[in-house]
Amino acid sequence: MEFKSTRREWNTLQKDTLERKSAADQYVKEGKIVDAKDTVALLETVIKPYDKVNIEGNNQKQADFLAKKLCEVDPSKVHDLHMVQSVLTLPEHLDVFEKGIAKKLDMSFSGPQAGRIAQFLQEKKLELGAIHTYLELYGRYFVDLTPKVALVAATMADRDGNLFTGFSTEDTPVIVEATKFRQGIVVAQVNKIVDKLPRVDIPGDWVDYVIESPKPFYIEPLFTRDPALITDAQILKAMMAIKGIYGEYGVERLNHGIGFDTAAIELLLPTYGEELGLKGKICKHFILNPHPTLIPAIESGWVESVHSFGGELGMEDYVAARSDVFFVGPDGSMRSNRAFSQTAGHYAIDMFIGGTLQIDPYGNSSTATASRVAGFGGAPNMGCDAKGRRHSTAAWLKVGDEYALKDQLYGPVRRGKRLVVQIAETFREKLAPGFVEELDAFALAKNAKLPIEPVMLYGDDLTHIITEEGIAYLHKCGSMEERTAAIRGIAGFTEVGMKADPKETKRLRTAGIIKTPDDLGIDIGRANRSMLAAKNVHELVEWSHGLYNPPAKFRNW
Repeated sequence: MEFKSTRREWNTLQKDTLERKSAADQYVKEGKIVDAKDTVALLETVIKPYDKVNIEGNNQKQADFLAKKLCEVDPSKVHDLHMVQSVLTLPEHLDVFEKGIAKKLDMSFSGPQAGRIAQFLQEKKLELGAIHTYLELYGRYFVDLTPKVALVAATMADRDGNLFTGFSTEDTPVIVEATKFRQGIVVAQVNKIVDKLPRVDIPGDWVDYVIESPKPFYIEPLFTRDPALITDAQILKAMMAIKGIYGEYGVERLNHGIGFDTAAIELLLPTYGEELGLKGKICKHFILNPHPTLIPAIESGWVESVHSFGGELGMEDYVAARSDVFFVGPDGSMRSNRAFSQTAGHYAIDMFIGGTLQIDPYGNSSTATASRVAGFGGAPNMGCDAKGRRHSTAAWLKVGDEYALKDQLYGPVRRGKRLVVQIAETFREKLAPGFVEELDAFALAKNAKLPIEPVMLYGDDLTHIITEEGIAYLHKCGSMEERTAAIRGIAGFTEVGMKADPKETKRLRTAGIIKTPDDLGIDIGRANRSMLAAKNVHELVEWSHGLYNPPAKFRNW
């Protein structure tokens, strides 16, 4: 029997890349080095219309020089690009759509550009593929969203194209690997070209062009929180979290979301946590950027290990000096990796705790509003009950054993359950309610013509909500009606909380499904700034023995 191939050629991707690189040879001056002045010409040569292109934009590290230069290409030569990148932070990330250089977007988080994305969708300047979690988008890099050209950032390079990503590696490895091994082209902007690197993070064989940018790439100190701005209400919620959840379940492995609520928890560990006798029993292993507010807990001996998604400005020397805690290379600098941290956050931790903007009566929560396509980064990866998990821990099993619906859903099989905790204020700044009958995500989906609502955490994954009113232990609820009553019972004077039945709230308190500060034995009068291990940034520096070097805008002394 004769078998015939359905295709005549099997290396068309490779041939296309070689043709582009051959045309770009004129811009290479030595090894893989291209002059910054030739960047636009290089991009116009290696990028073609309709390509999938990634500009490395992370929570912090930005390939900002390459982003600016992509905006300068001739739209008659480069147009209708499909941008596949996790974070849109810089104005240039959307300028490419306004200029007609790009047309379609697949992303995870937008932050400062959230309002502009919504506007572009309404004006039909942008076609949105999907809002992904980080891991989801990384996974699609290896399936159907593989970049043809990746524009990445590194700290240093040598003349052979080897890259040193250093303290802020973040997304670089996953972007480069997906691109290069699908016959794509990798262009790296670097702060400096050197003869010898401290260590090789990305091998030169995976990099096609290196450009020394006129100034170092931009890094956002995203996870720095000034203790001076922590409120008494946040301290009260932190006390409830430590006593009513961390201590109750013996949570040793966890992730803290960004914000003042979790910063308050970190700063209460050496004080309130110590008072409760919880040292050595909770908060031993973190998946976390190097939060400055974690310094007192580290110095007090609470923390055994921290693996980081990315770096944090000013923490470089401190982290290098604490290599027993952080993942530090032989060169002495930390290695971060967002893909690995997201994987660890999905499977290896027992609890995710973070803040949100809105929660509905069913427990669905979102940071999206009617006019902002913000995305949600990695929160859904960590803020869900990972169904593939097979290892057990005491905290995971305890929540699973308490799960009121376990017999209906699991039968005779014993299963644990991830603690997924949302910290909310009943009213936020400008009296915006934290609890609403319908999430703004519904209006956003309608306005942006999204096929599904951009919900950050789904209600069936949520196990606890903390407000200044108390804690709702949602996993203990035996029905949707009971779950809704528990949420209403801690929602305060919002439209959701005003519908609470006082008799039902009292019953839920008796059943231990709602616990107020009084139920937890917490003296509200103690919930003030005197409880914090560090009350300002200067005290964090002192805790670090002078190793923490905060960015200038946080130097308030």
